[in-house]
Order: sequence, then structure tokens, then C-alpha cells
Amino acid sequence: MTTNILDAKDLKNDPVFGQFSFDGHEQIVFCNDEDTGLKAIIGIHNTVLGPALGGTRMWNYNSEWDALNDVLRLSRGMTFKSAITGLNLGGGKAVIIGDAKTQKNDDLMRRFGQFVDSLSGRYITAEDVGMETRDMDIIREVTPHVTGISESKGGSGNPSPITAYGVYMGMKAAAKYQFGTDNLDGKKILVQGVGHVGETLVKHITDEGAKVIINDINEARLEELSKKYGANVVLGNDIYGLDVDIYAPCALGATINDETISELKAKVIAGAANNQLADEVKHGRLLKEKGIAYAPDFLINAGGIINVYAELEGYGKDEIIRKTENIYNTTLDIFNLSEKENITTHRAAFNIAQSRIDARKNEKNK
Repeated sequence: MTTNILDAKDLKNDPVFGQFSFDGHEQIVFCNDEDTGLKAIIGIHNTVLGPALGGTRMWNYNSEWDALNDVLRLSRGMTFKSAITGLNLGGGKAVIIGDAKTQKNDDLMRRFGQFVDSLSGRYITAEDVGMETRDMDIIREVTPHVTGISESKGGSGNPSPITAYGVYMGMKAAAKYQFGTDNLDGKKILVQGVGHVGETLVKHITDEGAKVIINDINEARLEELSKKYGANVVLGNDIYGLDVDIYAPCALGATINDETISELKAKVIAGAANNQLADEVKHGRLLKEKGIAYAPDFLINAGGIINVYAELEGYGKDEIIRKTENIYNTTLDIFNLSEKENITTHRAAFNIAQSRIDARKNEKNK
């Protein structure tokens, strides 16, 4: 075996603590196992409200730096997602570096589960991009600190349908604010990313009579869903200037950036992707200046965590649906607060979430 030694001068300045996305993370765990080939990172951002719960994403990142930045941004987002949704959970996330289609196997999942177990419940994992309910079942063999396991095994199952339903509720609320009605009949809606969540969202809005356009890197998937739902297909990345009413990003994050904002014709942004704003402050402000109603992603995509939280709290499907439907009301509250205080919707949502965390922290410090 040949070992390449990296000189200190070749490292990026402040590779962890200096990252904007680090944002006071409590703990970062780097997981490595030569036998299975596992390379993973677990980020625990904040546990003031409770144990850090967040899904595990398996993705073939271009570099380990990209993987680190992704887990930090995702973990941080989970803190505010749980806080604004009223759940007694902190924020955490994990990424496994690799191709889920060719490198994922049961031994890899079990070894990752052992790393999760070593944290003694500070981090609870769940399903995310590149993972399936079956993977959670395998992880459950070696640790109790996992949610989203099969319903046949006592779990809440695949969280994607509930995530999509929450996005649908948030989209309707944003439409109500922007257009004066939450009726999506006739609205032109672009859904970018048609995985499990994206497809279910397409079904909801198609059933309501929306004119749906779909975009994805998987052309076979697009053809399949186009036939299934009668959606129009647009290929490639040149989609942001399309004449649509609503843009629903449901793939990876940072699609709202310097280049795309100048092209956007949509009047509402409401989608399932995490970290949609490349720069929360700058791009949130630019959207507000353009009069685009942005439904904060960490609020409207919270249906998934509401679903898996049921496994910890023991509530049933009726309560899951009730909590998820309340995303509609919270989204409207965010828009009204944004207008009243002349701040971005992202800032309005962030402030509410942070105030809940601060209040709990003060209680603990008394």
C-alpha cells in the first residue's frame, strides 16, 4: 500500500472551523472503514432541543471538500427545520461518499450503523438521497438510533410521500400569498427533480389541474412520468427563464444563485430541495427585491422529519397528517412576518426557529 502524505501548505485555509457552513457545529465525525470501503461524515449541528435527527445521503461527490460542505449545510438546516416545526429535535445529517447504485451493500450499511451507534443517540439517522427504507432496516440491525424503517418492522416507512405533501401545502400557501388564491388549477409549475418526492408532488399538483413541466438528469425517468401524468418535459439546465408561475426545486441545493435569479420568471419558489439559496442573505434579498415569493425550504420540506419523528413519539398517521398540513399555516405566517418587518422570508423563518432554540437554551441554563 502506498500512502501519500499531504503537506500542510496544500490544505485549504481553515478547512472546517472556517467554513461558513460550520456555523457552530457541536460535533463532526469522520467515519472510515477499509474492509467495506466506507467513507462517511456525520455532522451534529445542535442538540439544544433534543437529539440530532437527520437523514443519510449517499452521493458520489466530486471531492471530500464537497462532501464536508454538504453535510455541514444539511446538518445546520435540520436544526432550523425541527425548530420551526415545533419538534423536540436537534439538527444532524450524514453523507456517505460513493455511488449508491454500484457501491452500496449490506455490509457497508451495517458498518455505517455501527458508527451511528457509537454516538449513543446524539445522532439519529434516517433516509435521504441515495438511500431506501430497506437500508434503514439493515442499519437497524446494529443500532436503535435510526428512523424510517419499514412499517412491517414497526416503523413509519418511506418518508417521501409525507415530505411531498408538506411541500404541496407550502406551495399552496405561497400561491395564496402571491396570487390571492391557493387554487393551483391552470398554474404553470416547473418541477426540477422527479425522484420519490418530486414524483409525488407532481401527482398532487396534476390532480389539482396544474400545467406541469418536469426536468431531471434521468431522461428515462422523465419519459416514464410524462406518460404517467401527462407532464411536459424540458431537458438540460436552461430552465430558469421558462415562462412559469411556480418553480419547485426538488433535486440538489443552491439552484437559486447569481446566475439563475436574473433569469427567473416564476413568481413563486416552493420545492423540496434543501439549501436552495446558494447565499441565504444575498439571494434571499434578491428574491424579495424581484417580488418572488420564496417559501423557505427548511419549513415546507419538513414533512419527512415529522413522519419519522412519529417513531420516537409514538403518534399515528392522523397526527402526522395534521402536523404536515399545518405547514400551510406556518408558511402564511412567515410571508406575513416578512412583509410586516420588511425582511426576507428566509430571515423570518430563521428568526422564529432561532428564538425557540434560544428560549430552550435559556431554560437549561437557569
